[in-house]
Amino acid sequence: MTAERLAEIRHRIDQAAVKVGRLGADVQLVAVAKTATPQTLREAWQAGQRLFGHNRVQSLEEHRAILPDAQWHLLGPLQGKKVRRGLAAADLFQALGESRTLERMERILAEQGATPYPVLLQVNLHPEDGRYGCTLDDLDRLLDEVCASKQLRCAGLMTLALANVAESELRSIFAKLHRRFQDLQSEGRLAPNAFLSMGMSADFETAIEEGANLVRVGRAIFPSPTAD
Repeated sequence: MTAERLAEIRHRIDQAAVKVGRLGADVQLVAVAKTATPQTLREAWQAGQRLFGHNRVQSLEEHRAILPDAQWHLLGPLQGKKVRRGLAAADLFQALGESRTLERMERILAEQGATPYPVLLQVNLHPEDGRYGCTLDDLDRLLDEVCASKQLRCAGLMTLALANVAESELRSIFAKLHRRFQDLQSEGRLAPNAFLSMGMSADFETAIEEGANLVRVGRAIFPSPTAD
């Protein structure tokens, strides 16, 4: 069943990309393993999925032990006590949204003498909702801090769209960040191959149509265990 769900998601990614003149191969899929079991994780690997994500450090550690050769992204904010573990468990951190976490990451990475660690800057386009992430106005400052760091490397941008909004507003959210993403690439502040991580199970097709090249899909691949 997991292989079939993955195939369906990949097909939908291809369709959404083609709809706007893009290639499905240009969009990477993060299989978010929050509701995965050891069995469904192995089934996804056997079906060719190589990129996985988690929003909790402990769960990521447990699942990485099952698929040690997979690439793992940490998707949720890092609390102070878990920064060291999160950096050790993940290959990329998708949710850097403030200077305090940046500074903690720098200290730990400097101790380790590690090569620059890739991060995505999490942008909250609607800060009035109280969710984590830097505002669009603060993005330049945070990006400058990362670019000045010897321990970190900005690999792109990420956002979470508002829930339960009209598709027109959803498109507006994704399109706004895509425009800023393109501007930063034009300015040479983001690489040509940088990630724009937008879209989850309910809205990834819209996100692709508005420029996402990395989507995060969980329950559509790994429904709750009782669903199987």
